[in-house]
Amino acid sequence: MAKKTKMSAHPKLFPREGIPPRNPAQVITLSFLAVILTGTVLLMMPFSSKSRTFTPFLSALFTATSATCVTGLSVYDTYTHFSIAGQGIIMALIQIGGLGLVTMTSFFYTLLRRKVGLRTAQLAQESISADTRSNTLKLLRMVVGVTFITELLGATAMLPIFFPKYGTYGIFMSIFLAISSYCNAGFDLFGLLSPGASLIPVRDNILLLLIISALIICGGLGFIVWQDLLVLRRKKKLQFHTRVVLIATAVLLFSGTLLFLLLEWNNPDTIGKMSFGEKLANAFFQSVTCRTAGFTTFDQEALRDLSKVFSIIFMFIGAAPGSTGGGIKVTTALLLFMTVVSVIRGDEETTLMNRRIEKQAVYRSMAVTFLGLCIVLLVAGVIFVSGDADGIIDAVYEAVSGFATVGLTCGVTDRSGVLTKLALILTMYLGRVGPVAFALSLSMRPRTPSSRMRQLPEGKLWVA
Repeated sequence: MAKKTKMSAHPKLFPREGIPPRNPAQVITLSFLAVILTGTVLLMMPFSSKSRTFTPFLSALFTATSATCVTGLSVYDTYTHFSIAGQGIIMALIQIGGLGLVTMTSFFYTLLRRKVGLRTAQLAQESISADTRSNTLKLLRMVVGVTFITELLGATAMLPIFFPKYGTYGIFMSIFLAISSYCNAGFDLFGLLSPGASLIPVRDNILLLLIISALIICGGLGFIVWQDLLVLRRKKKLQFHTRVVLIATAVLLFSGTLLFLLLEWNNPDTIGKMSFGEKLANAFFQSVTCRTAGFTTFDQEALRDLSKVFSIIFMFIGAAPGSTGGGIKVTTALLLFMTVVSVIRGDEETTLMNRRIEKQAVYRSMAVTFLGLCIVLLVAGVIFVSGDADGIIDAVYEAVSGFATVGLTCGVTDRSGVLTKLALILTMYLGRVGPVAFALSLSMRPRTPSSRMRQLPEGKLWVA
C-alpha cells in the first residue's frame, strides 16, 4: 500500500489550515513601505546632512518616499542639504525603488544559487510584470543586468562632461545622475550650480540632455519590451505588447515635442529666448521628462496653462508596464481609447492592431484609471484647500506629478505645509505600488477558483 504524502512536507505549496497564502501584492506594497521607513531613519541622522544636524522627520519621510517611489519631488535641494552619505542613501533608495525590493532580493537570491520556491517566483513575477512564472527567473536576471549595464553606459557617457570640471565628485555625479535618469527619479546634484534649479543651469548642453533623455526612455520602456528586443535577432519578430509599447511611446514623444514647441515658442520664460536647436532639444526633453522623469530645464510655473494641461495628460499616462516609470501606463491609456473607438464603431469587443483584447485587460485598465483619477482629484482638492497652490491647475499638476511619480513641480512642494506634504507622500506611495495592487494588498483573503467561477443571474441595466 502506497504511503500517504503529508501536506506539511511542502509548507510553501500547501499552507497550514486556517492560514491563507500570502498575497503577493501585499508583500510588494509592504516591501516599499519598509524601504521608505528605513530610508527615513537614515536621512534623519546627522551624518546625512551637511550641517551635521538632525533632519526633521516629515522632511526625511517626504524625501525617502520620493526617492523610493522614484518621483523627484523634494523639500530640500539634494546637493546643498545632504552630505555625500545622504546623497548616497538617496541614490540607493532610487535604485531599490526603481527595480523594486522584491526584484532585487529575488535576483540576489538566485545569484547565490538558492532554490526559489513557488511563492518567491510568484512575488518576482508580480514585481516585474512577467507573463508566466516559467520565464520569471530568466527575466529577473535580464532586468538587473540591463539596468546595471545601461546605467554604467550612461554614467560613462557623462564622465567627459563632469569629471574635467568636478574631479572625483564628477564621477559620483555621473553615477548618481545615470541611476536617477534610468529609474525615472528626477533627483539631481546641480544644486552646486544653482540650488533647486534642476537642469536649468545646463539646459544649453544638448549632448547631456540627449544622454539623460535616452536613459529615461530606456527605463520607461519596460523590462518585458527589453527582453523581447534582446532576442529579436533570434526570433525575427516582436511580440504584440512590444510593438504596441514602442509605437505608443514614439507617438507620445513626437506629439509632446510638437505641442510644447508650438505652445511655448514665444514664451520668454521657457524656451522663447533660445535658439532653434535649443528650443527643439528642450521641447523634446519636456516631452520625455513628462513620462515620469521629473527633471526640468525651465521653470514649470512659467508654462502656459494649455501647456500645463498637456503636461498633466502626459504625466498621467506615464511609461510602460513593468518599467521604472509610473502613471496609469501607455497600454492602459491606449486600451481605454480603443474601447471608446470600438463602442463608437458598434463592436462588441475592444480591438487593437487587428487583435482582440481580452476583457480582463480592459476591465483592469478602467479600474486603474478610475482609481487614479479619484486619488488625483482628492489630493488636488487637499492641496487647493490648503492654499499651497496658486490655482486649481497648479494643484492638479502637483497631484498628478506625485501620483504618476514624475517629480515636476509648479512650486507647490517648496511652499507646502504639513497637510500637503502628507497628501503628496501618500499619493507618491500609491502611485508607485499602483492603486489596484494597493487595493489587492488590503484583501487578506485571496480569491479562490470557486469564487471566481460563480454563476450569477444576469442583471439588465440601461446606460447612455
